[in-house]
Amino acid sequence: MNILTSPFRLALRTAALAAVAFGAPLALTAVSAQAPAPVPAPAPPTTGPLAEAVAALRGITTLRADFIQTDRNGQRAGGVLTIKRPGKIRFQYAPGNPLLIVGDGRALTLIDYQVRQVQRWPIGNSPLGALLDPNRDLTRFGRLQPTADANVVSIEVRDSGHPEYGVITLILVRKAGAPGGLELTSWVALDSQNKRTTIRLTNQQYGIAVSDDTFRWNDPRRPARR
Repeated sequence: MNILTSPFRLALRTAALAAVAFGAPLALTAVSAQAPAPVPAPAPPTTGPLAEAVAALRGITTLRADFIQTDRNGQRAGGVLTIKRPGKIRFQYAPGNPLLIVGDGRALTLIDYQVRQVQRWPIGNSPLGALLDPNRDLTRFGRLQPTADANVVSIEVRDSGHPEYGVITLILVRKAGAPGGLELTSWVALDSQNKRTTIRLTNQQYGIAVSDDTFRWNDPRRPARR
């Protein structure tokens, strides 16, 4: 089945949106405005699994990993995830998939090269804000979830004041050599329409050199680069 011409592409796009971006997209002209001055990140708790998870996530400077995205119907797509904190992320889907997701520190951008469409969301409106936004108070919005394995830490993150942002559950596993001794292995995003998408990571690499050019993208609406 050709992903470029089948309904599978639309399903992948829906799953991608559910996994990374909730709420209304930004006007494309609005994101060029100067970003507000950053607010100092709140102090994390000093003890317990939540404190360890906060320290582990904040300890990620750069990360590259293979990812598999699975929607609620079991349809899957994969590629390479690159993170550079604060705020930068890139989902490079495997060849044949026309989608690209890039975060530049202020907004997440989904580019669909097949239909030449670009949509953007503030990082703060995204479930990935829990991972990328240094101003997001994970200790305020996150709750530990019980697990059957003491080596697994599960944190459910939701903003009760903004249910439209959905819910993201981060899964970390104890591993020596990972930042803070905990490795981010997956997350499950549930949007306001109950669409569930899972992202699983493998082959994680930390602290590698990542150029800011990694988070640029070709605008399909015109020849210039952003």
